[in-house]
Amino acid sequence: MPRNIVITGASSGIGRALALLYARDGVTLGLLGRDGARLEEVAAACRGAGAQASVAVIDGRDRAAIRAFIEAFDAAQPIDLLIANAGIMEGRRPGGIIEPPDAAYAVIEVNVLGVMNAVQPTVARMLERGAGQIAIMSSIAAFTPLADSPSYCASKAAVLSYGLSLRALLAPRGIRVNVICPGYIDTPMMQREHGPKPFKMSAEAAARLIERGLRRDRATIVFPRLFALVTRLNGLLPDRARRFLSRWFRFTVSEG
Repeated sequence: MPRNIVITGASSGIGRALALLYARDGVTLGLLGRDGARLEEVAAACRGAGAQASVAVIDGRDRAAIRAFIEAFDAAQPIDLLIANAGIMEGRRPGGIIEPPDAAYAVIEVNVLGVMNAVQPTVARMLERGAGQIAIMSSIAAFTPLADSPSYCASKAAVLSYGLSLRALLAPRGIRVNVICPGYIDTPMMQREHGPKPFKMSAEAAARLIERGLRRDRATIVFPRLFALVTRLNGLLPDRARRFLSRWFRFTVSEG
């Protein structure tokens, strides 16, 4: 069981659920996010469960601030587990043809560079010890291109590949890397999406599956299983067939 854990995007959704799941006596949590009030609420709940918790209001794109937090946290208590969870969802607006350009750029910056901003300094510290675990939040959307959210799919495919590459590279050094690929999770981010949401589950249920997958050191933690299978198969279809079937799952994303 990890004792010193840093979670980005910890103020709501899966990040919040994971913080509460890991919170117990003897655990120290570093909680990062952009909403200070919600972060403090999560931290208070974690402290109530017996954990120590420190918070930092940091945008995932702020490389220097994230590095400073991670290095200070690690110097005080070596990080056992980093969960690079922070991410945003964007897509085609209602009545629009394509996702807004500024929103598309932001998705890549937060979902890809934001992950790297947390992972890179953590890897450096873990390499010195020859131990540690890094969990990277991707999505089932990494397995199939969705017409209504090109940047989101691209960002999640990028961090899936990034995480699995790191896993192969760092395993001989004693560092475990796992990539998490959830389906539809009932979070504030997902509530902006308007369209079919098959096999939707709660953030708390997702957190339990993630914790079990990390404990078992699964290379990819993909759920729900049936939806994951269907999505992966869809990604392997010929282009015309995939586009035909995808018509039943079109969606829009409201402005955040």
